[in-house]
Amino acid sequence: MVSFAQINSIYLIIVVVVGLVSCSNPQLVNQSSSSDINITRRIEIYTAGYRNISEKYIRKLNVSDIAFGGIQGLASIDPALKIERDDAFVRLLINGKEIAFNKAPKPMDSRGWGFLTTHFERTATQYSRLIEIADEEKIYEAVFDGVMANLDAFSRYAGPAEAEVNRARREGFSGIGIEFNIKSGKPVITNVQSNMPAALGGLRVNDQITHIDGSELFNLTKREIAKRIQGSMRSKVVIRVYRKTEGRHFEITMARTHIVPKTVTTEVTDDFVYIKISGFNQGTADSMEKELQKVRRSSSSRLNGLIIDLRGNPGGLLKQSIRVADLLLSKGHIISTRGRHPDSLHHYEASGRDFADGWRIVVLVDGKSASASEIVAAALQDRGRAVVVGTASYGKGTVQTVIRLPNNGELNLTWSRFIAPSGYALQGLGVRPAICTSQLKNSPQQALVQFLSNKLKTRSTLASWRQVSLYAKKARKVLRETCAAEQRITSVEKEIGKILLANPQLFLQALELADTKIEALK
Repeated sequence: MVSFAQINSIYLIIVVVVGLVSCSNPQLVNQSSSSDINITRRIEIYTAGYRNISEKYIRKLNVSDIAFGGIQGLASIDPALKIERDDAFVRLLINGKEIAFNKAPKPMDSRGWGFLTTHFERTATQYSRLIEIADEEKIYEAVFDGVMANLDAFSRYAGPAEAEVNRARREGFSGIGIEFNIKSGKPVITNVQSNMPAALGGLRVNDQITHIDGSELFNLTKREIAKRIQGSMRSKVVIRVYRKTEGRHFEITMARTHIVPKTVTTEVTDDFVYIKISGFNQGTADSMEKELQKVRRSSSSRLNGLIIDLRGNPGGLLKQSIRVADLLLSKGHIISTRGRHPDSLHHYEASGRDFADGWRIVVLVDGKSASASEIVAAALQDRGRAVVVGTASYGKGTVQTVIRLPNNGELNLTWSRFIAPSGYALQGLGVRPAICTSQLKNSPQQALVQFLSNKLKTRSTLASWRQVSLYAKKARKVLRETCAAEQRITSVEKEIGKILLANPQLFLQALELADTKIEALK
């Protein structure tokens, strides 16, 4: 059995050897055993995880408590494993029998607890067949899931494969600009992004992809096919497709480029502009700005205003939501973030230009509008810039920072809270619309009648909404029930928005309901 002291010695020896080799003969690195390197790698991963959690999580935590939860997580693989501790010692047991016993590192010693986690995990492989046959990533997942079980619902670990997908959603990826679904076992293109390699090469919706780089796509998953389409920037890929309408097969060679998934779609009518934002990634604010500029150049002055649809929007990048709100505000406060770590404290102000040129704005939200979408809705409502229509939003008022680990996995850690311009914390509360559509089937007029007959009550509710304490959970629950959160996929909210934009007096009445009466709004 490898002892804790042996693991510590192995780590120190490897660090010295690798340091010396890097300065002289790189070929000597291979003389270290793969087992020793693997132990070092595990120590580094656990140490990095524990240190970042203790430093950045919104609530102060001892590394010892973090690591204890992590080691306990091994029981998710083998329930026979159990960890015990007292003030001085930590013990690992299997079926009640002690198999490892060590002095506990100091409470904030990340490296010491990284050593100990590795020691206990490696020892467990000698006594547990389930641990022995578990792959490396399954063990990391068990340990970090054990840690996260003691944190909040939005802090989580993502392994390398999942983290790669998450990074692509946030930052984009190298590809050709298509979306596809598997139909009858075959990949069929469902969307072709304009001005991207696929569109420029002539691919169309409903083309069936049969080969990639000469290899037939037989019995592959959607993810496996996507991995083949993606690749390094500017590398070539050969796509063979079958076009049913023309009864022919053909090949197109394309150079991959940086693709950021589209999150902004626009519809312009004679009366108003409708913009749907499905999420917030690296391209959202730029796309929004371009759409607003295009509309202003091409549309007549008869437009009544702008509807921004955030229903079903789960959020995304914090700074993108701030930039979107900034595009519509000429001055004033947008949002604050407050946490324990100094880098989590921010106060964001509008930069001074309204890209909507003062148009009336209606924002649509529902119970699935979360995080970044709530920032936009709260900022525009509190600044007196928009009327919010729909149901109470999700109420995810926390910011997650992403920590990349040495195995290319990620820790998503909650490290701060959003504070709306009027001073209320969004967490667990969300944004309360001025015009509520909860339980409304298909009558926008009914919502407007309720709005007009309950204005005083709604104003009072919105005032209470902004004053309730973050820790008054019962009161916050009661407030949310005044406009219960629901997923809304009907056209009712959009129709209400059109009516408001076409009636300036009605729009103003709804806008005044949410007047925060704070000095910054005067």
